[in-house]
Amino acid sequence: HFYPLLQMEKNKDVQYCFQDRNSSCRMELLSTTIYITLYIFFSLISVVTVFLNILVIISISHFKQLHTTTNLLILSLAVSDLLVGLIVIPVTTIAIMESCWGFGEYFCVFYFYIACLCTSLSLGNLPLAVVNWPYTTNPQGALLFL
Repeated sequence: HFYPLLQMEKNKDVQYCFQDRNSSCRMELLSTTIYITLYIFFSLISVVTVFLNILVIISISHFKQLHTTTNLLILSLAVSDLLVGLIVIPVTTIAIMESCWGFGEYFCVFYFYIACLCTSLSLGNLPLAVVNWPYTTNPQGALLFL
């Protein structure tokens, strides 16, 4: 007879992502130490990614002797990795850390599209730069693969 009353008492401690709807996701709370540590860790990854890719972009763009085919592919890789560091990593960090998505449905779809696009561009540039490298370092590069 007392089971429904106990269940009601138990539900008072539960926090929902959207307080006006009991059918929304439950808000999960991490300890403050873990929360801050993970945010600092992911922020450092993002900042280092952005800084190093900006360094590569500036170096290849500024120095004329670096304007080779392979370096242009590396420049393309640096630009796509820069987008990953600026857009994908920060929003993914929020999506991982927070149990509630507060950006809305349209941004969710847009983020998914941009994350897939930036990651695909980054991964797609790698084989192009690797396959092109022997042809630029060795004039008879085609013979390396025979």
